[in-house]
Amino acid sequence: MKYPTRKKATLLLEDGTTFTGYSIGKEGTSGGEICFNTGMTGYQEIYTDPSYYGQIIVNTTSHIGNYGAMDAEVESDAPTIKGLVVNDFSAIFSRTKATESLQAFLEKHNTVGIAGVDTRKIVRHIRTKGAMNAIISSELEGEALQAELDKVPSMVALELSTQVTTKEPYDLGEENDGFKVAILDLGIKKSILKNLVQRGCHCRVFPAKTTFAEMEKWNPDGYFISNGPGDPAVMDYASNTVKEVLDANKPLFGICMGSQILALAVGVPTYKMHHGHRGLNHPVKNLNTGLSEVTSQNHGFAVDMEALKKSDVAELTHVDLNHDTVEGLRLKNKPAFAVQYHPESSPGPNDSIYLFDDFIQLIKDNKK
Repeated sequence: MKYPTRKKATLLLEDGTTFTGYSIGKEGTSGGEICFNTGMTGYQEIYTDPSYYGQIIVNTTSHIGNYGAMDAEVESDAPTIKGLVVNDFSAIFSRTKATESLQAFLEKHNTVGIAGVDTRKIVRHIRTKGAMNAIISSELEGEALQAELDKVPSMVALELSTQVTTKEPYDLGEENDGFKVAILDLGIKKSILKNLVQRGCHCRVFPAKTTFAEMEKWNPDGYFISNGPGDPAVMDYASNTVKEVLDANKPLFGICMGSQILALAVGVPTYKMHHGHRGLNHPVKNLNTGLSEVTSQNHGFAVDMEALKKSDVAELTHVDLNHDTVEGLRLKNKPAFAVQYHPESSPGPNDSIYLFDDFIQLIKDNKK
């Protein structure tokens, strides 16, 4: 089993804070917005979630790599993160189902990382100062490293979905008596598609900038707006498409970025959060049932709570119990709803899996 070389690596934050450790994954230099995920498991799903494109991930779990990597646990074809920061990195693994070490997986996909750093200190710093740009390097230091960090764009007003969306439409599920669901791919996770297919849906996944008219030619029964990276406020192409879906009274379900795009389509703004929500144990209250759900989350932008409460066309359905932020909304006079968190989990709990069934019921009701 190959161990990572103990080559020195440096993590430099935008505010000048520096951490020194050793290189993991591919040796090199990579920058992005640094953020942290509190999940105890599921590192491979996290690294391959397209919503993390443009970001450096800090894992708060002390030991990473213990159970290796396997193809069945990816959410896209390859890691989408810009870098990885961990405390203790294991180059060996004990799970018999794993096909390779995490080190081999990261090397294969050219993912740069750093280990041997105080991740507790880094997370406390981000929680205090907020998410910011950072850079990891095993080859640059000093002014040269700072110069590369200066080139990393701000996440504010940054459009990224077109970087991770499918290039061409593709189908999943069998053509049958079930429902046809058109999916606007802003950076979709494979687990979302699996949940729809498991419910008998014939899905056609369209590139992010596909127009409503193009998707409507397929004559779908419903529309799904996916998760994805970047700032939703600059994605007029997506919010305009959603407006047309709503004008046509088509059933619509959105997850994460899809929730923000639905809000923008009806005039409710979004904003960048201080350091975002990323983890597997975020408590959310369903205002319809009065019950709480433990949820999987990954977002650095959110829907404006006060603007949503004042809206004449949309209403709050789910609220974060830790920070009183918007976690779900629905339209009052249209067959459309969305949640900010991830009901498909992967990784995470399955408390919210019922939302996929709600979408199927919404389609059935609309056909009646």
